[in-house]
Amino acid sequence: MAGRRLLLTGGAGFIGSHLLDALLAAGDQVTVIDNFNSYYDPAIKRSNLSRHLGGSAFELIEGDVCDPTVWESLDPDEGWRGILHIAARAGVRPSIEQPALYWQTNVEGTETALSWACSGHSTIPFLFASSSSVYGDSNIPPYAESAAHPAPVSPYGETKLAAERLLETYRLEHGLPYVVLRFFTVYGPRQRPDLAIHKFARLMDLGEPIPVFGDGSSARDYTHIDDIVIGVQLALERLLEGSLVSSVYNLGSDRSISLDEMIQTIAGAVGRAALIDRLPMQEGDVRRTWADLERSRRELGYEPKMSFADGVADFVRWLRAGGCD
Repeated sequence: MAGRRLLLTGGAGFIGSHLLDALLAAGDQVTVIDNFNSYYDPAIKRSNLSRHLGGSAFELIEGDVCDPTVWESLDPDEGWRGILHIAARAGVRPSIEQPALYWQTNVEGTETALSWACSGHSTIPFLFASSSSVYGDSNIPPYAESAAHPAPVSPYGETKLAAERLLETYRLEHGLPYVVLRFFTVYGPRQRPDLAIHKFARLMDLGEPIPVFGDGSSARDYTHIDDIVIGVQLALERLLEGSLVSSVYNLGSDRSISLDEMIQTIAGAVGRAALIDRLPMQEGDVRRTWADLERSRRELGYEPKMSFADGVADFVRWLRAGGCD
C-alpha cells in the first residue's frame, strides 16, 4: 500500500501531525492543509511539522478548509487515493461560547471538503475524524456505534454528528466511500496545552494547584495517540481496499478512568502530590465516556496496547524533554 497520494487536513495539529509521521514513514506522499489558527500557539503546530519541511513526499498548503479557493488550487483528478479529514475546531467548552464558529469549521468546512472529493471523474475515499462527544450523556456506557439516537450535549458534539450525517448524504448522492472514526479523549506527546492531562502534568511539575471541575467521579476513556494512529491506519487500509463492513467505528482504550484516578496517575508519574482547586462541574461536560470496541476489534483488527499508566509516563517524559517549548 506504500506510495499512495493522500490529502491530510489539520496535519499540523496534535493528532494530525502524528498521522503525518506514520504516513510518511510508510512511504506515502502527503499533502497537508492547515491554517495554523490561534486556538493555541501556532508555533507549536509549526514545530510539529518542522522535521518534514523540504521533504520530497511532503507538501504543505497553508489555508482554511472553509475557503473554496484552497480546494480550487487542487485538482481532484491528480491521482489522490484518499482524504483524511482531521481538521476541526476542537473543545467542548469553547464551542458553547462560539457555536457559530464551530459550525462553520466542523460542518461547513467538512462539506467543502466533501464537495471537492466528489468533483472529479471519480470520488475520493474519505476518512473522517469524529468524536465520542456525539454520544452525549444519555446513553448507557460502554458506547456502541449502533446507538440508535446519539444525543450530544455540546455544540462541538452537535457539529461532529452533523458532519457524520453529511458523509452519508454524499454516499447516497455521489457514491462516496467513507469511514467515520469516533475518537475517545486522545492524549500523548504533542497534546494540546489546554487539555487536562497536559495542563495537570505541567502544573503538578511546577508544584502549582490544578483546577478540577466536579467531585472527581467523572470518567473518560483516555486513548494514547499511538493506538489512535494504528486504528486510523487499519481503517484507511480497509477503506482504500473497499473491504469495510461498517461505516462508523469507535477508537478508544476500552477502559473508563475516573478524574481522581487520572490525577493520581499523573501525580505518580510526576513524583509530586496534586494540589487541587475544586470547582463546579462545567456546562457541556459529560459524566463518563467509554468505548465499546467490539466492532472495531472484529472488523478492523484494532486492539489498543498502551496502558494508561504507561501512556501518562510517556507523556511526562516528553513534557520534561522540552514538550511544546
